Amino acid sequence: MLKTSELQEHTARKFVKCFFRRILFLMVIIGAVVVLIDPFFHYHKPWFGLKAVLTDKEYQCIGSLRTFEYDSLIVGSSVAENYNNGWFNDGFDCTAIKAVRSYGATADLCYLLDAAYEKHDLKYVFYSMDTSSLAASPVPTYELTGCPMYLYNKNYFDDVEYLYNKGVLFEKIPYMIANTFLGDYDANDSYNWAQWKEFNQDMALGLYIRTPEIAPMKEKDYYRDTLDANINLIRKQVEDHPETKFKIFFPAYSMLFWDNLYRSGDLEAYLYNMEQTAAVLLTYDNVELFYFQDEREIVTNLDNYMDTLHFSPEINQYMAEAIIHGNNRLTEDNYRQKFSLMKDFAYEIVHELILPYEDSIRVG
Repeated sequence: MLKTSELQEHTARKFVKCFFRRILFLMVIIGAVVVLIDPFFHYHKPWFGLKAVLTDKEYQCIGSLRTFEYDSLIVGSSVAENYNNGWFNDGFDCTAIKAVRSYGATADLCYLLDAAYEKHDLKYVFYSMDTSSLAASPVPTYELTGCPMYLYNKNYFDDVEYLYNKGVLFEKIPYMIANTFLGDYDANDSYNWAQWKEFNQDMALGLYIRTPEIAPMKEKDYYRDTLDANINLIRKQVEDHPETKFKIFFPAYSMLFWDNLYRSGDLEAYLYNMEQTAAVLLTYDNVELFYFQDEREIVTNLDNYMDTLHFSPEINQYMAEAIIHGNNRLTEDNYRQKFSLMKDFAYEIVHELILPYEDSIRVG
């Protein structure tokens, strides 16, 4: 017969074993729920009739590129997020998803392209090329900017940060389920942020803070080394994938953007960057370039914008339709003249067209 102390010790050990079994069982269940539903698509595409609810690009974009079924990509920064995938699907008979990054730096977007090409052959890449991306660092910034690298790397041992994440369990999974069965979420509007935004003159002017001084204009080749590195990143994608048609376009920023470039001294260098990029890319048979920055009626109408460069979805649709119909093309015959005229237009903006708005522009 066990003594009282031995009985207590035996009971305690039994309780501890039972407690840890229950904890282990609970952890297995929680991990299994996250793996099965997988709101960041880290392991698989949507199952069980769930929709691909794509609203958090830093967490979901890399997973969707690795696990979804598609044959084309819409690539770019935040200005590319308001494209409806269906516009391109219908126009080019393809299945497109988005590969987007807020900053839209060339190295970051090429990182996403590399992830897509691991398991996919792409028919089209619709690449929204930001002017600033050609002067950005040619090194990926995901880790530097605090992205969840446990979703980007292929080390499944650190997935504990995903599997046992209360935000995933109590927010992301319920949100995915609710949007699947209760909402009217359309996967073609992935990452679209325009629904609750206002696009008008007051909004655009209110978010533009003008520098008080006008900096000296930089030499046009000021960013030469960085530019060459970024061009080489794009060239590698084009050369490595001759089967892909790259439709690369420069989106229409507002005239406030050009005013800011002028005052920062970057205007002529940025125009030079684009012209040099066009000169290189136009030599490839699998590349087409499109230019929208000289669309006077769009650029000078601030009701199309919410800030210096973010335009309404109607402008996204206009550009998509132009690309579908082959309009606004840059060619080897016209690209030099296009950028020369754009330079004239930019100076017209800063010396004439912006003047009626100066009283409404805040100076920082």
